[in-house]
Amino acid sequence: MTRTPSGTLPRMLETEDVDVVVVGAGLAGLRCARLLEDAGSRVCVLEARDRVGGRTYAAQVGASTFDLGGQWIGPAQRRVTRLVAELGLETFPTFTEGRKVFVSGGRRRTYGGEIPNLSVLQLLRMQLALTALERRRRHVPPTDPMRAPDAEALDAMTLETLRARYRLDAPTRGAMDAALRTIFGAEASDLSALFFLAYLNAGGGLLALAGARGGAQEARIVGGAHSIARRLAEGLDVRLSAPVRRVVRTKGSVEIEADGLRVRARRAVLAIPAPLLPRLRFEPALEAPRASLLARGFMGATTKVLALYDEPFWRAEGLSGELVTGDGPISVTFDNTSHDGAQPALVGFVVGRHARELSALSKEAAEARVRGALARAFGRRAATPSALVLHDWSAETYSGGCPVGLYGPGALTSGSAHLRAPEHLLHFAGTETAREHTGYLEGALESAERAAAEVLAATRA
Repeated sequence: MTRTPSGTLPRMLETEDVDVVVVGAGLAGLRCARLLEDAGSRVCVLEARDRVGGRTYAAQVGASTFDLGGQWIGPAQRRVTRLVAELGLETFPTFTEGRKVFVSGGRRRTYGGEIPNLSVLQLLRMQLALTALERRRRHVPPTDPMRAPDAEALDAMTLETLRARYRLDAPTRGAMDAALRTIFGAEASDLSALFFLAYLNAGGGLLALAGARGGAQEARIVGGAHSIARRLAEGLDVRLSAPVRRVVRTKGSVEIEADGLRVRARRAVLAIPAPLLPRLRFEPALEAPRASLLARGFMGATTKVLALYDEPFWRAEGLSGELVTGDGPISVTFDNTSHDGAQPALVGFVVGRHARELSALSKEAAEARVRGALARAFGRRAATPSALVLHDWSAETYSGGCPVGLYGPGALTSGSAHLRAPEHLLHFAGTETAREHTGYLEGALESAERAAAEVLAATRA
């Protein structure tokens, strides 16, 4: 027997047997485990963190509980809406009354409607760009992007290259960048144009993904979106602080080796962010096209900002709390006041290159930059919140970033057919693999339903 570097004998792991092992206790993993258990399977869920929820996470800050991860649901997201009701949770609308703030090149202005207050020519160019993107995205199937016309050409270019055709000036480009950075946690130059269009099509278009009223940020959950994960986990066999290291497949079973335990099952569902899968040791190795796709994936960069105040002063000034800016470091903000009004708050997102720059600063310097951005948008009172939280998702080992895993040029051409297809006893879930509302809570639940159905069909065959 080999010895550890310290000279002590390694602890032998006992193998536990179940029907299905699920790796990851985020929404996708927990929902999949619940569906499989309800169908009569014995399921074990392994989670690397010391908590459930994945990229949803809530904390008590000030006089209320706030989500520091994913938090909103939109009107078209039927699965999460139904599940919230089934779990006995309540929702409330995001506050959107009043004018919005647009900051570009240091100049501040307010506007109504969905698009910032630009000149007639700027609005015309933005509308032309949005119309062209809408037209193109409708021809890119989220389930199989390579079936799109000119798929290889679109995948060979970045979104920035595609967007350059529309000759947008700096303010117009900045307004679009604010939306793109917030949705993806990345720059237009980072993303495959084909991936971008498929993602938009899965979520109903750019305006639907970027908007509050009628869009993906329309409603919040009382107690936080993290409540969904906590409720789903009740009664399940969830092992926390058990990061998976090794996945071994034999002819009739799969063994998952985590810190401190080993689980053998007939099938495994891997429900962690897709770009993190290459961290695991697979025996035998994953098929080459899937491995190539996963190797090209990367996580978006997001620092979520929560600023608490003694009163929602922006409302008294006729503002909704919504900010759009390409200047950085914050790209967008929303009113994030608690459902009962007891704790006024703004929530903002430092994303893409601004998030990477902020991550390199000291805590004090990062907070100073954020305070300055808030003051430019909402005045001096915004610079002195009663509490300020900056949650950097790139610093979380088992997330690697937020909000979603992404693909640059050439990735989908190399293996888009392997985004979600099973591979010899292994099934893949997580919002990156969703066919609808990729990147959102809804997408995580859709992927869970698909993966559970695949497992049940395979085990009953």
